[in-house]
Amino acid sequence: MESASVIAIVLGGGAGSRLYPLTASRSKPAVPIAGKYRLVDIPISNCINSGINRILVLTQFNSASLNKHIKNTYQFSLFSKGFVDILAAEQTPDNPKWFQGTADAVRQSLRHIVNYDFEHVLILSGDQLYQMDFAEMIDNHTSKGADISIATIPVGRRDAPEFGILKSNEEHLITSFVEKPSKDILEEWTSDTGAEMKAQGRDFLASMGIYIFSRKLLFDLLESEKKDATDFGKEIIPTSIENCKVVSFQYDGYWTDIGNIYSFFEANLALTLDLPPFNLFDNQKIVYSHARMLPPAKISGTTLEKTIIAEGSIINASRIENSVIGVRSRLGHGTTIVSCYIMGNDYYETLAEIENNTGKGIPKIGIGDRSYIKNAIVDKNCRIGNDVRINGGNHLADTDHSLYVVKDGIVVLKKGAVLTDGFVI
Repeated sequence: MESASVIAIVLGGGAGSRLYPLTASRSKPAVPIAGKYRLVDIPISNCINSGINRILVLTQFNSASLNKHIKNTYQFSLFSKGFVDILAAEQTPDNPKWFQGTADAVRQSLRHIVNYDFEHVLILSGDQLYQMDFAEMIDNHTSKGADISIATIPVGRRDAPEFGILKSNEEHLITSFVEKPSKDILEEWTSDTGAEMKAQGRDFLASMGIYIFSRKLLFDLLESEKKDATDFGKEIIPTSIENCKVVSFQYDGYWTDIGNIYSFFEANLALTLDLPPFNLFDNQKIVYSHARMLPPAKISGTTLEKTIIAEGSIINASRIENSVIGVRSRLGHGTTIVSCYIMGNDYYETLAEIENNTGKGIPKIGIGDRSYIKNAIVDKNCRIGNDVRINGGNHLADTDHSLYVVKDGIVVLKKGAVLTDGFVI
């Protein structure tokens, strides 16, 4: 199918409270991932790799850093019709409300996209980690003459209550759908997901929140038939199954919904495995991001085990294992980092600034000497002094401190936090 017939809409998400404090000053899609990317780079890169280069990102909460990232990153040739544009929530004389949900966000944006030439709308989430060829899904959509296609993924019994679960027939037409089913009715919702998936106990077909709508149907649904519906998963999809041809497109690759701190932490650390489920080292499935003019990382006297280190870092630590070290990170002598995501820094301090701050008792940006950090996420631009000890784990109770948050045993240092020498968590 011609990519010119498709326009993609990436949903910027709500307040992202389950990812707090990472979303305290930025929207969920702007959260840094893998040391040098942002979450929004994943759906945009999937689009570009699939030949789709007309992309709109809908934003509302804490959107300044996301807007800046997209403006500075995605610029196509003057001779291309491609674009990645921001559509920010806006109050208008006829609609004083902000986005009320996924469907309402797209509805409020229809007047901006109506003038583009397209046959299909691809709707994506801005906070998922996966590599998918949307061209295959679009071809499947058109060959089956579908009105709506839903990307689905087999999940196990434990995860099923977190998703919209559906059933389909032999032609992959979706026959029924339930949003976040309770555990006592799960047995009725098992599907034939294929021998390989069933062997892994993944017997339920879950919606990935990735949809394709035909242009006319989307406008009809949002502007007349379902003009009060605010959410695709809860309202639009369940009722459309009765009246429209809704097709399941089963995806069997790696996919994770970055819904909370634990899933975000796990997804980042999984990148350090010998064979990571999400492959950054792929010639075709490139992840695009802001091109920084940074020097290569400099490492001295450090034992590294299953670690990713982004460019611009200066590493003097004694040991780093099972960790992701972000751009411009500075780690001091004798420091040990275990199972951490260090997001790095937005700038370098000059020697004069370091001297001035040291005189005031303010640690250098980065992590000082002889510190020990385990099971932690260190947000951007933190200053951690010498002999600091952070030992995350299930022995710590959930808490929200002025400098850090503990969730599920993971210590999350807030952006720009200052931990003086000898600080212990």
